[in-house]
Order: sequence, then structure tokens, then C-alpha cells
Amino acid sequence: MLVLRLTQSLLKDMKAAAIEDCESSLLFSWHANMYQLNNRKHIIFMNDLSRLSVIVDEVRSSQLEKMKEKFKTTLSEYLRNEGVSQSLIKQYFLEGSEVVISKTNSRSVLGTMKEVIWYTQDTHLEYADHIGRMKWLNKLIYKPIDYKEPRDVFKEALKTRYSHSK
Repeated sequence: MLVLRLTQSLLKDMKAAAIEDCESSLLFSWHANMYQLNNRKHIIFMNDLSRLSVIVDEVRSSQLEKMKEKFKTTLSEYLRNEGVSQSLIKQYFLEGSEVVISKTNSRSVLGTMKEVIWYTQDTHLEYADHIGRMKWLNKLIYKPIDYKEPRDVFKEALKTRYSHSK
């Protein structure tokens, strides 16, 4: 089960009700917030375990189902671009087929997300598409993950979790 932990402002914008006390593996838990870039709303998702960032746009208020689908599609496309095997991606989404909405529960993740949003807004002219921007963002190192790159931490977690199925 994938748990999307929306900030209060995003919950209100999506007109969504959050499930209380939703427990999930950190690999399947994602914090989400919205921000403005070029006068357009973007939603950023950050994985709790790896601090991997995924950026989604073209989602309007009250389009919760579209936001969920767009997140899955964008994450899948990004992981393929990073060289993650299709079988690992399929296994991740098979285990995380159900998507639940909850409230944020980690100030550490929110702090890192705020930093990433700042980087995104500051460098918006350098990247023509989200994949390029996400590749750059996920190469940055962060203290909560022992100064490693989020993409490497996420890939390693996938390989560790699904290594038995090869």
C-alpha cells in the first residue's frame, strides 16, 4: 500500500479526507506538498526512506484521483530513466497498488522537501522538463540519508526488498 501524506494546504486543495494513523513501510510512504513555479501549481512528492523527489503538474484542485495516477506514471517514467529494471518497478507498484491519503508525520521529511522546493524554484530556467529536473534534484545529498544520493538509496532499497524474486 502506498501512503501519500499530504500537507494541510494540499489536503484542502484536493478536498481530500485523510486517514488517521496509517502505518506503512518508509519505502511506500510519500510526503506531498504543492508549490508555484511559473504561475503554475506543481505537486512534489518525497519518499520518506530515500528522500527521492517526484514532481507532478497539470493537476487541478479536487482532482485527487488524477493526482494519484499522475504520481504513479511519473514515478514509473522517472525510475525507467534512472535505469531501474521494469521488473523492480512492476513489483513496487504491485505491492503498492492501493493508494491511501494521510496526514504528514515527519518534520524531517517536510524540512528536506522545503529545501528541494527552494532548489526547484531557484533553478527553474535550467531544465526544460520534469525528468531532467528530478534527475538533478535526486543527485543532491542530504544529511537524513547519511549524505547519499536519494536515487541511489531508493534503487538499493528496491533491490534489497525484491532480490528474492530474481
